[in-house]
Amino acid sequence: MISAERLQHPSSLWLASASEPLAAQPALEGEQRASVAIIGGGLTGFSTALHLAERGIDVALLEANAVGWGGSGRNGGQVLPGVKLDPDELESALGAERGRRYVQAVGSAPDLVFDLIARHGIDCSPVRGGWIQAAHSNATLDAVKRRAEQWARRGAAVDILSKSEIASRIGSDAYCGGTLDRRAGTVQPLSYTRGLARAAMSAGARIFEGSPVSELRRSGGQWQVRSKSGNLACDHVVIGTDGYTDGLWPGLERTVLTVQSIQIATEPLADDLAAAILRRGECVSETRKLAYYFRRSPDGRLLFGGRGPVGLGEPETMYATLAAIVAERFPRVASGRFPYRWSGRVAFTIDSLPHLHEPAANLHLALGYNGRGIALATAMGRMLADRVTKPEVESPIPIVPVSPLPWHAMRQPLLAAAIAFYRVKDRLGLAS
Repeated sequence: MISAERLQHPSSLWLASASEPLAAQPALEGEQRASVAIIGGGLTGFSTALHLAERGIDVALLEANAVGWGGSGRNGGQVLPGVKLDPDELESALGAERGRRYVQAVGSAPDLVFDLIARHGIDCSPVRGGWIQAAHSNATLDAVKRRAEQWARRGAAVDILSKSEIASRIGSDAYCGGTLDRRAGTVQPLSYTRGLARAAMSAGARIFEGSPVSELRRSGGQWQVRSKSGNLACDHVVIGTDGYTDGLWPGLERTVLTVQSIQIATEPLADDLAAAILRRGECVSETRKLAYYFRRSPDGRLLFGGRGPVGLGEPETMYATLAAIVAERFPRVASGRFPYRWSGRVAFTIDSLPHLHEPAANLHLALGYNGRGIALATAMGRMLADRVTKPEVESPIPIVPVSPLPWHAMRQPLLAAAIAFYRVKDRLGLAS
């Protein structure tokens, strides 16, 4: 039996405060069968499992560790609409009609998250306080204003904030203005992931923990999914492992770049600080290319996050850097302690868009949420369920070939150079 407490990041605030319980599930054993096998026990996997099980499909999900063990249970809990590209860019690239459907799908993704929370009674402290994009320079302020205007033309509730308005909301005068997108919100991400798993199980899905998949092959018109102690025969396979994607399907791991998303959390803020910092429940991300993000936790802490190094390591310096940035943005918080610190892996794509692949019959691969995984992975799960049950209907997110990056083996020095370049741009206040 796999213990989530043993496998999850030991100093994670989310693990310490998860209010959505979920009993440990057995490993896959022996010869079993399902209509659909899902590989990966995070948000993509459980959203897919839930939407399929609610349609009466026999679903089995295999997770290598425990429910929510990866990035789904370790992220900042920000539920953000859209993708990195602006709506006009998407419609220009995809064509008016296809682009419109794409924009609608990703723009409404937070609605799906909060609807699922309400419908299934998921105990994950949902707050729909909006998302502030905080501009660190006039050039980046112009960029976020253009983005806000594009979404507003499409009916989204997005406001432009002046320097004084953003300072009043955030509790810091480090920014020259920004935007407030009222579609967004926050959740306790591990509780949300566990809640989706519980809802999927209630609808009939089977979950197997401690079941890393070692082989995937096609035989006799079926897929065979081999784990360490069992085999699952199925008609369809969904792989939703995002930042934890490995070599199970050839080339897939080399289509994305994975980095550590790192976070620290303060003690609960004193009353005077709580009245000044994000008192309306907003979440914030900066316009810097090497951006930081922050929010209040359900128990009143300031949670601050950013991107760490490529690879699996957790050097002590990355947490010290976060603490220094907190001191810079919020001097009154600087003397406080940070009793919680943790990280998880996030997958980025070169085009800044999530990828949907179907490289073989009845095989569906989805990954690359670029730091917006709560809303996008949840929405992608519903799209994957549609691909299984309604393959004749065109997906709002285009299906693209698996195209490994030719320079992937050199990613660490190349990314180090890119980070140095973007750090200079950020210091100069240039827009991305």
